[in-house]
Order: sequence, then C-alpha cells, then structure tokens
Amino acid sequence: MKSGIDSKIQQIIDDAFDVTDITDVPNIDDTRLTFGNKGLRFEATTLFIDMRGSTAVLNNHNRTTVAKIHKAYFHTIVTIAKSLGGEVRSFNGDGMLVFFQGTSKLTLSNAVEAAMKMKWMLSSSDSAVKKKMEKYSTVNFGIGIDDGKILCAKVGIAGADNRDLVWIGNAVNKSVKVGDMLHGNIGISSYVYSNLLDQVKYAIEKDIWGNEVKKDMWQSQYFEYNGKSELYYFTSYHWVVT
Repeated sequence: MKSGIDSKIQQIIDDAFDVTDITDVPNIDDTRLTFGNKGLRFEATTLFIDMRGSTAVLNNHNRTTVAKIHKAYFHTIVTIAKSLGGEVRSFNGDGMLVFFQGTSKLTLSNAVEAAMKMKWMLSSSDSAVKKKMEKYSTVNFGIGIDDGKILCAKVGIAGADNRDLVWIGNAVNKSVKVGDMLHGNIGISSYVYSNLLDQVKYAIEKDIWGNEVKKDMWQSQYFEYNGKSELYYFTSYHWVVT
C-alpha cells in the first residue's frame, strides 16, 4: 500500500495540471473529471449557507427529531435555490454551497434574491416553515455570497462512496468567511453589491411626508480576509415567498 500511495502522490505533485474552462456547473458524475490532474473552471456567484447551533439541537432532541429538522432546512434551501437557477453542491454537515453560473447582473441578483427568500422562510414569523421548525428549535444561520472563477476537481479513489469534488477559489472561501460572521443575515462582497439589480439593492419605503423613496437595503462593513481588510455589505431585509 505504501508504495502505491507514494507513486500516486509523486504523480499528482509532479505532473502538470490540465484546466478546461466551461460554462456549466459540474457534478460528481461529470465524465470530464477524472482522478488525474484535471480540473474544470467556471465563473459563478457562490452562495454559502450554514445552520448554527446544531450541536445544541442534537443534545436537546433525539436523533430522529434532528434528522427531521435537517430535512426541512435543506429542502427549503434547495427548492428556493433551484427556482432561481442555482445548482446545489457540497452538503457539508450543516452547510451548503449553491452556484449560480454566469457573469451577468441577473445571475448575481438571482443569488441574492434566493438568499433573501431563504431568510424569510427560515426566520419570518409569517413563515409556516419557521413555525414548524421552531416547535423544536429556532434555526440560526448565516449566508455569504461572492462571485468569481471556481476550479472544480475530483478527489478520492474509484468507487461511489470514495470520491467527491473540491471547489477552489476566492468566491467560495470568501462566501464561507462572510457567512460565518453573520447570524440570521445576508452578507455579500463589494463586487456583488456593485453589480446588483435595483430589485435586490433598494427597497421602496415612505419618507416622513408619505412620499415613496428608494432606500439602500445594504450596510457596509470591513472584515479580515487573506491578511487584508476588505469591504463587504450585509442586510437584514428579506424577500417574501408567496
């Protein structure tokens, strides 16, 4: 076994890495991916959502109840994401990555709309999902969003249960970093904010004289990323799901 591992690692490290640019989001069964030094690169808006406090939920409820909470949580997220063109990948514990492939303001804005709808379904007192889930536990979560190029590669060894995909790029790392900082809110990179359509950037509200005015739904703040201070935006606004 040792010699086999040594030989494979030498091949992985020493051989060149072949990258192909694509215009879709690959999945685990994509035949363009192999265990060799091959990867697929695409551009997308990355949405990361993470459910918090799952350890406390596990300690307070039996395993079947925890399973039901997770099933309700993930069903809600996946349904909303796919309705707006999102491709769901990487169920990691309580977290999930969703990719909205493309480079347009529409794909960026679809990701933000999806996040706002997820927020409403999971936290609004008018949401039947929240009412059902809080019978056992209040769901705490954070959502982070960024856009950029992502490299996908297959890892592991042959066999359905021995392989997975890795998603590499600042868009993934930054969305996770921003999402981890927030509790019940949505955070986006400055690039995403600068390219949003008005429908997910401004709310129409009335001023003290009763006139309708546009109000920016986002507030700016800085966070540390890769040793530097970077600007991001966050909001507590949501999008009602009908």
